[in-house]
Amino acid sequence: MATRSRAQMGRKKNAETAAAAVAVAEKKTVDATTAAASSLTSVVDRAQQRARSARDRLPDLARFGLALLLTFSLSSVSDTVLKWSTQDELTSIARESDSMLETIVSAGWKIFLLTLGWFGDYDGYDLASLALLSHGPTAYLLSVFYGIRPLTAGVYLVSNVVSYFVPFLLFRELSGAHSAAPGTPNREIVIDRKIQVLTSILAGLVYNVVLFLACRTFLPTTLVLHFVDIPTVEPATNAVLLGLGRRPDMLVLSLLFGIAARTFIFTPLVTTPQTAEDEQSADFDPVSATLGQTVAWNLWGYTTQTKVSIKRTAAAVLVTAVSTYLQCTLTIRGVESLGAAVWAGVWATATLATGLSLRYVGSI
Repeated sequence: MATRSRAQMGRKKNAETAAAAVAVAEKKTVDATTAAASSLTSVVDRAQQRARSARDRLPDLARFGLALLLTFSLSSVSDTVLKWSTQDELTSIARESDSMLETIVSAGWKIFLLTLGWFGDYDGYDLASLALLSHGPTAYLLSVFYGIRPLTAGVYLVSNVVSYFVPFLLFRELSGAHSAAPGTPNREIVIDRKIQVLTSILAGLVYNVVLFLACRTFLPTTLVLHFVDIPTVEPATNAVLLGLGRRPDMLVLSLLFGIAARTFIFTPLVTTPQTAEDEQSADFDPVSATLGQTVAWNLWGYTTQTKVSIKRTAAAVLVTAVSTYLQCTLTIRGVESLGAAVWAGVWATATLATGLSLRYVGSI
């Protein structure tokens, strides 16, 4: 009996020793993993600091010039990749033109867009959002009405977004709004996942409703009359809200537009702090003010947040309208100017309505 008891005690002691050894090993593993993660984070931070230091040593105009050069280079590479990866599918509907004027107009608009982004103090996320808003309508048109595979339209859209995003990511530091840096006003709103999802869905829903209403009214007629040899207009004549059960690509693109609009308009809006001008505007006294001051206050006497939303919504509407019009008239065979203007106008209207709705949400 005593022998059995001693044996049990020995086994228990051995088990405790083994458990202690396992605990020690686990602790060493955790410590090693933590040390490795800390070391990797430190290396990444140092690399980012060196990159930021090297970037900041360059004059602002030099960085802008490099961003221009890299954008055009990436666009050229993207065109090659697009042709190779899609078996040059877009050639079947491409408009043939050797006009030098059209080339200058296309390049000039891209330079204007990049100049607007750089001197408007936009960062990489802003440019990526504008690229999506300005190329999404054409991708949707090609996929839904011209029978281009969704994969090809997706590659077209992604390649254009990347060509604008990467240069600004390299040569322009992220804004506090998009990096959610500590000390950013209303940071808790920016990093709240639920708010991000809900505002993106709201913006996407506005785009979807505007496009649905256009499809149910004047758009089918416009497509028939001013988009010569368009393969089909059936998706417009039989459009359903949200594209449920028929056009999942419509739902996906609407959500992407919602994310882009939220990123470009809503995030900078809610992270804009109050300024001294807001206090002056709140204390404005029309009785003692001059006529000029009263007119100025009535035209532009908004809060700083409202001014940010107006400027960014106007920029998004302008870029969406002009880019969509140029892409339709310069690259797609058979598209007349009036038809391109109407198609661009639909998406510009959707962008305007989305900006207004996000401003309303941001003011709550």
